[in-house]
Amino acid sequence: MFLEETLIKRLLVLAATIWFLGCTQNQQGHPEVTPDTEVHSAATPSLNYSAPPEWIVETPSSPVRKAQYRLPKVSGDSEDAELAVFFFPGQGGSVEANLDRWIGQFTKPDGSPAKDASKITNKDINGISLTIVDVSGTYNASMGPMTDAKPKPGYRMIAAIAESANGPWFFKLTGPAGTVTKWESSFNDFLQTLKQG
Repeated sequence: MFLEETLIKRLLVLAATIWFLGCTQNQQGHPEVTPDTEVHSAATPSLNYSAPPEWIVETPSSPVRKAQYRLPKVSGDSEDAELAVFFFPGQGGSVEANLDRWIGQFTKPDGSPAKDASKITNKDINGISLTIVDVSGTYNASMGPMTDAKPKPGYRMIAAIAESANGPWFFKLTGPAGTVTKWESSFNDFLQTLKQG
């Protein structure tokens, strides 16, 4: 009986970990950090970065998020965009596995995979190797079996993987295509602030 309970507990922990790794959907309604406590920069033993003051700091919606920002929508879009920052010390999966998973969350308007319509670029910023993916289409966020998330047409994601000395950091900008396009330059400027801690 003890062995069964131990096995069940381990399986639940594994399932929760997998669920959290998939927690990438743009969510609304999270409490914002008040202006007197707003922080637009982050410093850790492995990576430093500074976010533009126009980005609205939010309380991360899950424990695996190190930071979360809301980027206000443009006229005509129904939702704001979201920039989520993830770091999993010593884990997080390979660059290729994450790119495949993110691209796999999008389909073209005809329902076919968006892989051949995605763009992947590699950069070196301040000695940090970056892989950036840009993909558009219908966004099918994976939030686990309990989700009621619906496909979101007309979405775009620009996501970057920064390979720091202490492991990969993930920066994922997702939202309606028009809004993401508005903030694309701001996101690129943000990536230029990345520095090894």
